[in-house]
Amino acid sequence: MPLFSSYQHRQQRIDSSAAIISDNITLIHAEYDLFRQSCPLAYTTNYSGYYLLTRYADIKSAALDSSTFISSVKAVIPSDPRGLRRPPLSFDAPAHTPYRTALDRTLKPARVKRLAAPLEQHAENLLAPLIEANGGNICTEFAADFASWVETEWLNLEPETAPKLARTASDWVDAWRRMDGEKVTYFSTALYDIARAVLEDRRRNPRDPEEDPASSLLLERGPDGQPLEEVPLVGCIRQSLVVGMVAPPLMLGGICNYLSEHQDLQQQLREDPSLIPAAVEEFVRLFSPYRGFARTVSKEVVIHGQTVKPGIPISMTYSAANRDPEVFDDPHTFILNRPNIAMHMGFGRGRHRCVGQPLARL
Repeated sequence: MPLFSSYQHRQQRIDSSAAIISDNITLIHAEYDLFRQSCPLAYTTNYSGYYLLTRYADIKSAALDSSTFISSVKAVIPSDPRGLRRPPLSFDAPAHTPYRTALDRTLKPARVKRLAAPLEQHAENLLAPLIEANGGNICTEFAADFASWVETEWLNLEPETAPKLARTASDWVDAWRRMDGEKVTYFSTALYDIARAVLEDRRRNPRDPEEDPASSLLLERGPDGQPLEEVPLVGCIRQSLVVGMVAPPLMLGGICNYLSEHQDLQQQLREDPSLIPAAVEEFVRLFSPYRGFARTVSKEVVIHGQTVKPGIPISMTYSAANRDPEVFDDPHTFILNRPNIAMHMGFGRGRHRCVGQPLARL
C-alpha cells in the first residue's frame, strides 16, 4: 500500500508526521523508516518550509559537498528567531576556516588527555549527591552541570562561571524551543557577556593558543589576511559556550535510561571497562542528540526527482542516517562492537563535523 494517496494527502501526512512534530523517539524513528522507503526527500510546510533527507547515502553526500550544500543561509531548524549568524557553524569556507582551525587547535590529543583528570573529578563531585540520595535526575542534576564544567575547563573560564553557564544555557534552550524571541535574546545576551569578557581578558593576558580557544582565535587571520572581526569573534566564543551544553544532557539521559533497562549490558561494562569506548560509539549512533543540521543549496539540485532551489533549507537528519538498514544491520538494536560503527554520523560529517567530539569521547 502506498504511503501517500494524493499530493494533498502527502503534504498533510508529512506535516503531521511524528518525524516533524514529535519528541517521541520511537514514533520518530518509525516515521523515518517509512520516509526512507517511500519519500526519501520529504517536504514539510512547518517552520516556513524545509526538506528532510533520511537516507544515509544522501545525507553523507550532502554533508561532504560543502560547496553545493552551504551553511551560511540556514544551518539549524528552527533557526535563531533573531536571524543571527555565528561562526563556524553558520559560515562557509573560506570564511569558516580560521574559526574552525583555531578551535581544533585546542582539542589535540595531548590537550584532551590533560583535561581528563579535572573532568573526572568534576564528575565524581556531581555524582556524589545522587549516589548518597540513591537516585535523582541524571539530566538536570548531573549532565547539565557536568557539561558546564567541560566548557569551563576547555575555555579556561573562572570556576564561578560554571553554575551560571548551566542555568543560563538551560533557560536559553527552553526559550529557543518555545521560539520566544524576547527570552532568547535575554539569555543569549548573558552568554554574549561571558564571551566578551573572555575575549577582552585574552587580549590583555594571552595564553597558550593550543590550550585556550580565545587566544587561539585571536591569532587567526581571515581570507583577506586581516585579523578576525570583533562581532564574529565574540559570536564564535558564544557559540562554543552553547553547543557543548545542549547535547550532553540528552545523550547521557539516553544512555542511562537504556542501561537502566538493560542490566546485563550495564553489568558487562562494569566488569570490563575496556568495552566502554565501543559502547559509547553505539550509543551515539542510537541516541544521536541532534536530529540533524540544515543546509541550503548554492544552485538548483535534483534529488530523487525533485528540484531543490536555493534558499529552501534541507535537514540532513543524522539520527535517521544512523538507523538506515542499508548501512547498519538491525539498526534499532544496540550491538556492542558493531563492525562498521565508525560509519555512524552522530558527530556529523565533513567541514562542519562536531568540533567537540574529542571531548565527547573522553
